[in-house]
Formats: sequence, structure tokens, C-alpha cells
Amino acid sequence: MLESGSLSFVLLLALLPALGSLLGMALAEWREPPTWLTGGALHMAAGIATAVAAIELIPRAQERTESWMIALGVLAGAGASVLLTKLARMMRGGSGKGGSEALWGAYTAIAIDLFSDGLMTGGGASVAQDLGVLLAASQVVGNLPGGFAITAGFRAGGVERRKRLFAALTYPLAPVAGALVGWLVLSDAGDALTGAVLALFAGLLLTATIEDMVPEADEPGAPRALSSPAFAGGFVILLLMSAYLG
Repeated sequence: MLESGSLSFVLLLALLPALGSLLGMALAEWREPPTWLTGGALHMAAGIATAVAAIELIPRAQERTESWMIALGVLAGAGASVLLTKLARMMRGGSGKGGSEALWGAYTAIAIDLFSDGLMTGGGASVAQDLGVLLAASQVVGNLPGGFAITAGFRAGGVERRKRLFAALTYPLAPVAGALVGWLVLSDAGDALTGAVLALFAGLLLTATIEDMVPEADEPGAPRALSSPAFAGGFVILLLMSAYLG
């Protein structure tokens, strides 16, 4: 059996972010969901991500380090989010690539995002097992749209089913690799470094949520009567998970 809190447990936990992408890919192989459902799911994912930063990451950082280090960590996380976004756009073919090349670029961009999810999961789990579980579980819903979009693009671009299946099966490698790095960096770190890295994760999550996920969630045109309760519902779900699973 896997020992709770062990590296093997953490690497298994890191498969949860990939599960979201795989579920989205499976949905795209089956049928396309209505736009209002996609928008609502993204707003819920944004609520979950905001709650992770506000309820879990920042308070745990405050327990371990000074406020000025937390402030620097949040700013560093925002900077990391900008760099990751630029890298993802580059990989998607933002400079004029087209066809199959752009599709595989988008696939690589999602893999980079999954690596960062695994990094947070591994780093969080090295601090506290329940934090790792919450970070991993919170990413399942958020990764559904990306997995759906890449497979839908592959199908529209005429990529054969065998290659689409290969793409799906290789996705779990990215968060597992990220979790290993996060675990190794924080498993023996002192309180000051741990608090700063948790703040960095919070800054990365908040910036990516507000600047990327929310605008993407608004694109499908989900009505306000759905999007606002979905966002609040995501926040409440994480709040309850933190209270009763922690």
C-alpha cells in the first residue's frame, strides 16, 4: 500500500490534474457540450482557484514567514504567470503558425500548464498532505476545458484517432514530473522558503484566474444568472473541502 504523505502517494495524487484534461478529451471524442455549460464550468473553476489562494495558500504562508516575503512571493507568482502565458501563446503558434503545427503547439502549452499544476501539488503536499489533496482536486474542473479544446481541435484538423489517443496517454507525465520537482524543492525547506513559495503559488493562481480563466469563461456567453452562482459555488466547494477534509 502507498503510505499517505510519501513521494509515491504524491506522484499518484498528481494524476488528478491530468484527469481533468483526460475527461475533457473524452468529452470531445463523444460530443460537444453547450456553450453555457462550458462557461459555467470555467466560472466554477475560477471560484475554486480563488478559494485555494485565499483560504489555503496565503494563510499557510502567513504561518511560516513575514508579510513582506509573502508580498514578494505573490508578485513573483504574478510574474511567473505572465511568463507561462507568453510561453503558452508561443507554443500555440501565436506568431503565424497554422494547421497541425499550431495544434501540437497548443497541446504542448497545455502540457506546460499541467506541469505547473503538478508543481503546486507536489510542493503543497510536501508542506501538508491535505494541502496537496486540495490543490490536486481543485485542478480537475479547471483542466476540463483545455482537454476538450485540444481534442476538438485535433478532430477538426483531421488528426487521426491513434495520434489523439497517444496525446491523451502522454498528458499524465507532465503533472507527475512537476510534482516530483515541487516535492524535492520543498520537502526539506525551511519555514521562510516554504512560506515564500506558497505565496508564489497564490500569486500564480490568482493572476492566471483573473487574467486568463475568467475572460475565457466569459467567451462562451454563459448568462450572469449561471456564471455568478457557479463562481460562488466553486468558492464554497473549496471552503467546505478545506473545513472538512483538512
